[in-house]
Amino acid sequence: MTELAARNGAERAQALLKLTQRLTDLIRQETSLFKDRRPHDALPLQDEKSKLANIYRTEVSRARQEPSRFAGAPTTIKSSLRQATELFHKALAENGHTVAAMKEITEGVVKAIADEASRQKTAGGAYGPGATQQANAPSGMNLAINQTI
Repeated sequence: MTELAARNGAERAQALLKLTQRLTDLIRQETSLFKDRRPHDALPLQDEKSKLANIYRTEVSRARQEPSRFAGAPTTIKSSLRQATELFHKALAENGHTVAAMKEITEGVVKAIADEASRQKTAGGAYGPGATQQANAPSGMNLAINQTI
């Protein structure tokens, strides 16, 4: 399903309002889980979020091409839809900032692990005044990461 089921503009506006509110709720839940450092718990939300986002994109695109799609919708519903859209965009922005922060943290942790592994690999094993560092032949490095982000 890529289009809202509606017989007229009023039903279409009401359906888009409900869809926008549900999509906003899903994005807020996801953002909250990310902030709580529980991104794996957001996985069950992805399927519904993806489906609703596709319908939303389709409807918004069609509305731009055909402004008459919402003809006959009451002013109150149109106003509620505008407010819901503003809240949706705010939730998306917050989600984007949270995802960017998680990405930066994750990249920093991976770099720190790689740097430490490299440092340990090149550390000398000899002691004393005449000790020299032995050149280690390049070899593979084992690294295990528990995917929780």
